[in-house]
Amino acid sequence: MESNAITDLLGATEAVLFDFDGPICDVFAGQPAPDVARHLAATLADCDRSLGDKADGTDDPMEVLRLAPQGGEAALRRVEDELIKAEVSAVRSAGPPVSGAVAALEAAHASGRKVAIVSNNSAACVRTFLLLHGLQHLVDAVVGRAPYRPNEMKPAPNSLLRASYELAMPLQDCMLIGDSVTDIEAARVAGTRSVGFANRAGKDRALAAAGADAVVTTMLAVADALGTH
Repeated sequence: MESNAITDLLGATEAVLFDFDGPICDVFAGQPAPDVARHLAATLADCDRSLGDKADGTDDPMEVLRLAPQGGEAALRRVEDELIKAEVSAVRSAGPPVSGAVAALEAAHASGRKVAIVSNNSAACVRTFLLLHGLQHLVDAVVGRAPYRPNEMKPAPNSLLRASYELAMPLQDCMLIGDSVTDIEAARVAGTRSVGFANRAGKDRALAAAGADAVVTTMLAVADALGTH
C-alpha cells in the first residue's frame, strides 16, 4: 500500500506541511489558469508592452508573476495585486477540496502534529478556501506567497523556513507533501522530508527523480498513514 511508503518518514515527523494547489485544492478548476494568465499578461502589457507580449506566451499565472519584476516595481505590484484578486475569486468557484485532502488534514491534526499550508499561492487565497470549507481549525499556520517577492516562491526554500519559524519546529522534524517538482526541490534545499503527490499520470517518475522520499497517487494514502502512526 502507498501509505506504507510514508510510514518510515513519520517516525521523526512532528509537523506536516501541505502544499495547497494540488494536495488540498484545485485552485483554477472553476476559472482556468490560462484565462488568469492572459489577464495578468494584459496587466503587465499596460506597464511594459514588450514584456506583456512575452508573458502572453504562457498559460501559467505564476510564470507571468515571475516575469513582472523585469517591468519594475510598479509592474510587479500591479500584477501581484491582480493575481491575488484572481486567486481569491478562483477558490470560491474551485469546488470541494481534493479527494482525501480533508481526511489527510484531519488525520495530521488528530495525530498531535503541527499542520501548515505552505504555498506559492497567496495567503488570502488559502485562508479564503479554508474558511469556505470550514477547515481553518485543522491548520496551525498558513504561509503563502511573500507579496511582491516572486523570487522567494518554491523551489526557493523561503516559505518552508517561514513555516518552521511560525510552528517553532525544526525543518528536520517536518515533512512536506507537494505535487510539483518545485515542492520537492524546496524541501531538499531546506532539509525537510518530502512526499510527492502524483495526481496525474507520469508525475510519479518526475517527483521521484526530484528526490521525493515517497510518492503517492492519492491523498487518502497520506490520511491512512497519518491515521495509523
